[in-house]
Amino acid sequence: MPIELHPHQVEGVAKMQNGCILYGGVGVGKTITSLAYYVTRVCGGELNKQKTMKTPKDVYVITTAKVRDDKGFELTAAQMGIFNDPGLSLDGVKITVDSWNNLHKYVEVKDAFFIFDEQRVVGYGAWSRAFIKVAKSNEWILLSATPGDTWLDYIPVFIANGWYKHKTDFLDQHVIWTPRVKYPKVLRYQNVGKLVRYRNQILVHMPLDRHTKRHPVDIWCDYDAEMFERVTKKRWHVYEQRPLRDVAELFIVMRKVVNSDSSRTQAIQKLLGQHPKLIVFYNFDYELEMLRSLGESLSMDSTSLSTDSTRSEVGSDGGFAIAEWNGHNHQPVPTTDSWLYLVQYRAGAEGWNCIETDAIVFFSQTYSYRDWWQAHGRIDRINTPFTDLWYYHLVSRSIIDKAIRKALKAKKTFNERDLDLKVA
Repeated sequence: MPIELHPHQVEGVAKMQNGCILYGGVGVGKTITSLAYYVTRVCGGELNKQKTMKTPKDVYVITTAKVRDDKGFELTAAQMGIFNDPGLSLDGVKITVDSWNNLHKYVEVKDAFFIFDEQRVVGYGAWSRAFIKVAKSNEWILLSATPGDTWLDYIPVFIANGWYKHKTDFLDQHVIWTPRVKYPKVLRYQNVGKLVRYRNQILVHMPLDRHTKRHPVDIWCDYDAEMFERVTKKRWHVYEQRPLRDVAELFIVMRKVVNSDSSRTQAIQKLLGQHPKLIVFYNFDYELEMLRSLGESLSMDSTSLSTDSTRSEVGSDGGFAIAEWNGHNHQPVPTTDSWLYLVQYRAGAEGWNCIETDAIVFFSQTYSYRDWWQAHGRIDRINTPFTDLWYYHLVSRSIIDKAIRKALKAKKTFNERDLDLKVA
C-alpha cells in the first residue's frame, strides 16, 4: 500500500531540518512525517520508489517503551521498505527502535539518523547528556506534542545545536537566580531575544484542522470535609493516626482524602451507561485498587449499570472487561463491547492511541500539564471515527483540587509551593 501524506505532513517535511523539533498536537501523524523526512530529505530518496536513496544511512528511533513494544514505527517504516534486516530493506538501510532507558547504548553510533520521539531531553539528566553525545556525531530531529514549558527545558537542544558549550554557559548568559535562598529559583531570564531566535530556528509546527470537537465536562464529587480539615489544620495523618512528618506528606494525604471518596467510582459507573467503553486516568495505587474493585463488581453483574433509553445494556453484546496500563501491568485495550481501561498518568499519558472510544475520565488530577494534555490526545486521532470526544474531569471543591484545576486550565504545571494553606 503506497504511502500518502496529508497536506500538513507534506508541509512539515518541507520545513524540517537537522536539529529541529517537529511539534503538533497528539495524533497529527508525527511518526509518518519524521520517517518521510528521513527517506526524502536525509537519504535523498523518494517515497514509494525503490533504490532511490542518494545518501542512505541507518535510522535509530528513541521512544517510549510502549511505542517500541507496539512496533508502530517499524510498521510505518515497513510500508516505506525499511526493515531492521538490511538484507530486506530499501538500499540496505536498517531501522532500530529502542526506549529512552537504553539511549546510552547508542552514544558511540556515528553517521546515522536519530528520531527522538516524545521528547525526554528536558533539564540536564542522564538522558540529556546521552542525547548531546549522540547529536554531535549524527543527524537528528525531535518529535514533541509540547516542546518546552520553560527556557531551561531547551538547554540540551540548544547545546546539541552548537549554540552553547554546556549547561553552565547557558545559565551564565541567561538566568538570574533568586538571591540568598536555600533552593534558588529562576528570578528572571536575560537576553531573551537571543533565546527566542534560537527557538524559532528549531521549532517546526505541524498543525491539523481536526474533524473532532473536544467536550470537557467537570463532574463535581464529594469528599470528607471534616477529615480534610484534620489533615490541613491539625496536620494529622488520618490514615496512620499520627502527626504528619512534613509538607510533602501533607499534600499526599490531602489528595488521598479527596481522591478516595466513593462518589468518584459512582460517577464512573454512571458514565458507563453513556459510554460503554471508558479510558480512566489515575495517579495512585489506592485509586487503582478502587477502580479494580469497581471493575470486578461490574464484571460479575454487567447489567447493574445505569443506561439511557438510546443504549443497550452494557455488556449485553460481549461482556465487560477491565485492563490496565501502569507500572504493574502492560495490557492492551480490551476488545469486548464494554470495558474500563485503567491508565496511570506517567506510564500511559503518551505513546499510544485508541480509536475505539469517544471518552476519557480523569479519576484524579495530575500536577503535570504536559501529562494532562498528552492524555487528552490518546483518543483524538486523525483516523478516529468519532466527531465528538468527551473528557470527564472528576473534581471536588477542596482547596487542593481547585488549585490543581486552576493551574491546568491556565496551561501550567501545579506547584505545591503556590498553594497557601494558611494553617496556624
